[in-house]
Amino acid sequence: MQIKSDDYDSPWKEILEEYLEDFMKFFFPLAARKLDWEKGYTFLDKELQQVVRDAELGKRFADKLVQLWRTNGDEAWVLIHIEVQEQMESGFARRMYIYNYRIFDRYNRPVASLAVLADDRPNWKPDSYSYELLGCEAGIKFPTVKLLDYAEKFEELKKSENPFAVVVMAHIKTKETLHDDEGRKRWKLYLVRRLYERGYSRIDLINLFRFIDWLMKLPHDIEEGFWEEIRQYEEEKNMPYVTSIERIGIKKGIQQGIQQGRREGILEAIELGLTIKFGTKGLRLLPVIRGTKKNDRLEMVKEAIKASDDLKEIEDLLQ
Repeated sequence: MQIKSDDYDSPWKEILEEYLEDFMKFFFPLAARKLDWEKGYTFLDKELQQVVRDAELGKRFADKLVQLWRTNGDEAWVLIHIEVQEQMESGFARRMYIYNYRIFDRYNRPVASLAVLADDRPNWKPDSYSYELLGCEAGIKFPTVKLLDYAEKFEELKKSENPFAVVVMAHIKTKETLHDDEGRKRWKLYLVRRLYERGYSRIDLINLFRFIDWLMKLPHDIEEGFWEEIRQYEEEKNMPYVTSIERIGIKKGIQQGIQQGRREGILEAIELGLTIKFGTKGLRLLPVIRGTKKNDRLEMVKEAIKASDDLKEIEDLLQ
């Protein structure tokens, strides 16, 4: 099954937003130790979008700009690039340089640029860009990690408690099983079972499963076999998490809410739908939803979640 670059866009953005601290500690541990995670962080999507428009760089993938705090109390802006193109991009290092200096110029903020390369070209590892003219030199040097390199450290990944070890394993096995659907099914089952064995919380298990499921796509008939094995595994472990996820789960949950016709059933279906489609971002709407008194209004919200992939539409409905 061919995997397109766009297939990596949304899951990487989502997993970055949910587990930024784990991301930094896994890929850039030296930098992570210099940041004060107790102060939290803020994603600066509007600021990055403005820079992209100004630079006329076209569509970008999982690039994130984040405001954090250093352990010495200073503000820090970190620009994270996830390069998800199937082919190497000759202008990637130049783009890193452009992003960096345009953010510095527009917002007067020093920026740390970090790159994660998810392509399959082992020798492509850009980490700098510079030019010189008449004795004047300008440029940037930035930390880079290559996901392909982790294939040689797979046993270490198995032992890691960091959720990004699972993320990297899913990425590696997605690439390795590009033309091997049965092999992909076996690895997908292995990774999902590990989520249970690691004792992740329900929401973490769902978030990580969604990433795995999004990357490791299977043909319909093999996908059905995958779900059947997951259902059997859940029955053995008495942990019904994953069968409530994605397409099968959302249909099952919403149907249960309709059949029960009770407020609790509707709320359960809404929570399930929000979790499946929008992760923890969607769950932030639950306090407002639970405060809604009329069941017919809850039914409208439930149907809206079923029909829409835009969280803003759900938020607008609750106004």
